[in-house]
Amino acid sequence: MQPIETQTWRQELPAFKEKTDAFYRGELDKMAYKGFSGFYGSYAQRGGKANMLRLRMTAGRVTKEKLAFTANVVRKYDIKRIHFTTCQTIQLHDLLPETVYAVMDAALNAGIVTIGGGGDYPRNAMCSPLSGVEKGEYFDVLPYAEAASEYLMHFIKAEKMPRKLKVGFSNSPQNLTHATYRDLGFAARQDGLFDVYSAGGLGNNPRFGVKVAEGVKPEDILFHIKAMRLTFLAHGNYENRGKARTRYMQDALGGPENYKKSYLEKLSEVMASGEDLTLSMRKDGSLGAGKESRSESCREIREIPGTRYGSRKGDGSGAAGPHILEQKQPGLYAVVWHPIGGMPDPHTLCALSDFLRDIPEAEVRLSPDETAYIINLTGREANEAAKLTSDGAQTLFETSVSCIGAGICQVGVQDSQALLGECVRAVREAGIPDRALPQIHISGCPSSCGTHQTGAIGFRGGVKMVDKKPQPAFVLYVNGNDFQGKETMGHELGAMLADEIPDFLTALGRTVAASGMEFSAWNAANPGALERLAADYLKA
Repeated sequence: MQPIETQTWRQELPAFKEKTDAFYRGELDKMAYKGFSGFYGSYAQRGGKANMLRLRMTAGRVTKEKLAFTANVVRKYDIKRIHFTTCQTIQLHDLLPETVYAVMDAALNAGIVTIGGGGDYPRNAMCSPLSGVEKGEYFDVLPYAEAASEYLMHFIKAEKMPRKLKVGFSNSPQNLTHATYRDLGFAARQDGLFDVYSAGGLGNNPRFGVKVAEGVKPEDILFHIKAMRLTFLAHGNYENRGKARTRYMQDALGGPENYKKSYLEKLSEVMASGEDLTLSMRKDGSLGAGKESRSESCREIREIPGTRYGSRKGDGSGAAGPHILEQKQPGLYAVVWHPIGGMPDPHTLCALSDFLRDIPEAEVRLSPDETAYIINLTGREANEAAKLTSDGAQTLFETSVSCIGAGICQVGVQDSQALLGECVRAVREAGIPDRALPQIHISGCPSSCGTHQTGAIGFRGGVKMVDKKPQPAFVLYVNGNDFQGKETMGHELGAMLADEIPDFLTALGRTVAASGMEFSAWNAANPGALERLAADYLKA
């Protein structure tokens, strides 16, 4: 199956312009426009005065060419607000309609598709950000995430698809992509195979995924994607938009075991259909299914050293520092850059693009926690990149995750970005040491874009009545866990006023620091202490 031609996507753009022009003329209400524009990866921001645009970065991979395109757009249109999202994409904000049209069209020439970036469509296929270069990973899952993304784009306009079909690949039990609780997740195993999870997701009615298959050959992943689609066609509630998510099928079918049985029935149908969905290598080195692919098996591909990253080697220069990681390729390094709230400074982003331009095989990988990793650097290059991106998070707490929030998002309830900014400021002023506080997760509404439900500490935007007046508040969740095999939904404790959350976190940080332990060790050694401390700040 060949990738969809750029011209096919370009033919979709005039309809977007027509509807967007109508919206800004006041001829289309915001909800009708939202339902239409999401297909194109764009939404009107709160207030209806500007649009955002989501650039899909397949599997979170930002090549030098894609980064250069983004930097050129930022400079040309003087874009001041950018967001690295929890689905490993890059969002551009505060765009006038004519800018959206121009960027959307030009992006196709750079290999960046915005179609399907929002709305009820298959989303960006997700992948462990350091896949292929990370020490200790089970194997490089990136080629399979890229192949899955390409395949999913063929169903982008199919009827009766589940909302926001999210597919994730993890290269280790760190489970950064939440592969075990996506709509469909492929979790790597030490033997080079995948375990497959299905019908999971956060938000309303959260569910961990059902393990529907074990020991799956990587070359067979497309069979599972099609089986997922057929399972939803047969059993999904696509008539009720609120329940048109795969996780609702667990209950609709009478529990996880019945869901697994139904899924495997559809998988058997797909495997017996005779459709050629087995992956093999194309002439360009990518993976695909069908006659255009060569005969090398995926296992053979994985066993060829350097298949993914050519022959670049270190130059003997070394690098060290809190934001520098050694890759599994000898002499090469990755630099960790986490802009606060996933909101990179445009000047830093552009400077980084300029820096990487002439470095062979260097690229950026986006992580679901809004971190960017700059990979395939020599020691000298890594030291320079670390200085260039020194405006990022300096502590674990400062790597906290936040959705874009109600300041921009039309469906947001509270401004999660503003809350995170206030918390970071308060923690810095209080002098709380690193690791006395964990990475926290903030969502502006119940949708859980900030993954608050599985964070060690999570906040979800809401409203609390105080003296009969509505006040900005966030519901507190504690003790969630996303590690594979230890997945836990956070326990909901109650609502906390937004302006009291910084005080709560600084009090918690001081308490943990006084113990001489890091937060994770303190929390494990003092069960219930977190809840007791939080109780003083919760509103009845």
